[in-house]
Amino acid sequence: MRFIGDFTAKTDVKGRVFLPAAFRKVLEAAGESHLVLRRDLFQPCLVLYPESVWNATLDDLKQRLTTYRREHQNVLRQFVADAEPVELDSNGRFLIGKQKLEFAGITSDVRFLAVDERIEVWNKEALDRLIEESDSLGDTLESLLG
Repeated sequence: MRFIGDFTAKTDVKGRVFLPAAFRKVLEAAGESHLVLRRDLFQPCLVLYPESVWNATLDDLKQRLTTYRREHQNVLRQFVADAEPVELDSNGRFLIGKQKLEFAGITSDVRFLAVDERIEVWNKEALDRLIEESDSLGDTLESLLG
C-alpha cells in the first residue's frame, strides 16, 4: 500500500479533521480500517500509519532490540508511548488530541503529505516553509545517489 498526494484541510473547534478522500480510498482498497497516530521523530509533524504498517514497523523495531538491554527497552517504551489508535467517523474525520495539535503547531490549516505507506500531518505553513527552505531536490539526490 502506498499513498500519493499532498492535500490541505482545516481542523474544527474540537480538533477533528477530514482524512482526504484519496487516502481513504487507498485504505479501503487495502482493507484497512484502523490507523495509528504518533509524533514524528525528527520534524514537528504527526504521522498516520495504517494499522498493518504500524504493526510491521513495530515488529521491525522489536527485531532490532533486545528485551535484556535497558536502553533498548526504553527506546521501545518511548516509541509506543506516544502512539494512539485513530478511528475515522462516518464522515471520514478523525480527532487529533490537544497535545499532538500543540506539538505539530496545528491551529486550523492542516497539510497531509503522503510519504510512501505513511501520511504526515503538518501545520500547513510549517511544511510550506520547510519545502521552500530545503535545498534543491536535484542537488540532494545527486549527492546521495550520484
